[in-house]
Order: sequence, then structure tokens, then C-alpha cells
Amino acid sequence: MKVEIMRGNIVEADTEVIVNAANTDLILGGGVAGAIRRAGGPAIQEECNKLAPIPVGDVAVTGAGNLPHKYVFHAATMKLQNPTTTPSVVERCVKNALEKAESLRCKSIAFPALGTGVAGLSLDECAKATFRAILEFEKERGTPLLERVVIVLFDEGAQKLFTQIWSAMTTNCGES
Repeated sequence: MKVEIMRGNIVEADTEVIVNAANTDLILGGGVAGAIRRAGGPAIQEECNKLAPIPVGDVAVTGAGNLPHKYVFHAATMKLQNPTTTPSVVERCVKNALEKAESLRCKSIAFPALGTGVAGLSLDECAKATFRAILEFEKERGTPLLERVVIVLFDEGAQKLFTQIWSAMTTNCGES
């Protein structure tokens, strides 16, 4: 499984699935969710309304509306009334999203920096939790159907930090 770390807008990711940093009520407000809502149109929110609420750590699947992707996965990193999260919640969201992508026979998925907006998780904690989940998923699956995991970050500083952490974690694990 190839992991790519890039700077950009997740709605432009060349993947079958994009992941939304969601709240448990699946309200597409600001940040990543707002960008997805604006680009994908009202159909995504309409589907979310039928699926909500979901537990923290769970992932809901909707179509992609006007977006070129097959699916949008809504990873509930926080409650709307208590917008905080933890690295373990982010790790659970990433693992659940990877498992859903695999079950839907998708070969590529893009993640934002889950929990780092309104929920207040540091980029460092997010990166470590995200990469722990990816490495654990790959270890459990052996050769997963998923071929590409893309981390799409908003700015160059975040991209550099994620790249450094990924390099350190895979070097320490003896993986490339």
C-alpha cells in the first residue's frame, strides 16, 4: 500500500474515496466538511441527514454528489456539542475508513488531517494516530486491496510535518 502526503484541497484528490472530518450529527459545516458540501452539492448533506447520528469513531458512507469520487466517508471525530477529540478516536476513524474502503473494493482513499480543525487536535498527534492506524491495517491485512492512501493537507508546514513523522515511523518499523 502506497502512502502519499500532499498539499491541496481534498475535493481535488485523485482517489475513489475522500474522507470528511465529521461530527456525529453529520452536519457539513465549515472546514473540510464545508469544502465537500460546497463542491459536492446538497445531495451529500441529504444523505447524511438520513444516516445521522453516528457514534464517535464511526464512519458513515455517502455518495459523492457532484464530486468525481465514488464515495465520501464521514469520519465522526467529535460531537457537535463537544467539539474535541483524541488521538485514539482519530486512529479508530482512520482504521474504520480503511476497512470500509476495503469492503467496498476501493483501491484509493484520501484523508484530511482528522480532528485538527474545530476539534483542536495537534497536527503532530493527528499524524501519529493516522499513521499508526495505516500501519496496523496493513499489518493485519498483509496485502490489502487498497493500493493508495493519500493524506491531503492544507499547507506546506503540515505537509512537511506529516512527511517527517511518516518517515520516522516507517524507518523505525523497518518499512518503506
